[in-house]
Amino acid sequence: MTLPPASYKRHRFPPQIIAHTVWLYFRFPLSLRLVEEMLLERGIVVSYETIRRWAIKFGPDYARRLKRKLPRRRDVWHMDEVVITINGEKRWLWRAVDQDGYILEEIVQARRDTNAAKRLLMRLLRKQGCRPKRIITDKLRSYAAAKRTVMPDVEHRSHKGLVWGFVCQAIAPPDFFGFR
Repeated sequence: MTLPPASYKRHRFPPQIIAHTVWLYFRFPLSLRLVEEMLLERGIVVSYETIRRWAIKFGPDYARRLKRKLPRRRDVWHMDEVVITINGEKRWLWRAVDQDGYILEEIVQARRDTNAAKRLLMRLLRKQGCRPKRIITDKLRSYAAAKRTVMPDVEHRSHKGLVWGFVCQAIAPPDFFGFR
């Protein structure tokens, strides 16, 4: 049984504001009054009771859209690594994101070599349950070597500027509410 999406008719505020408010409330551990204050700083006067009503009305619909989507064979995985410092030690944060901006896997490792890339690919395969259509990486040669041993039949594209935009999009609020 599929429920129809909640209607925004007869609401004073535009759907973008309602969607952002409900996203703030459910995404971060904020109280209704803190969300009210955050909106007030942006010039939006709305009471915490209205936010509570929006969360009750629109929350289940947003939760259905937020549920982890099932992996598909046509997926494209974007993979990248970045150096981070933990307790003064240099570590590498490896991240894989799909074409919709969902984070598939994050792993912190001490090395940036073929074995580390292979470990990321193996964890991705185990977690996703199916192979992607294409893998897009930066120019790091470790990805190509790991892909040859783990997934030789998957298409691999290596380009310096293709990956980082998708990895950064995974941090931003999702745009699955249908608003731009």
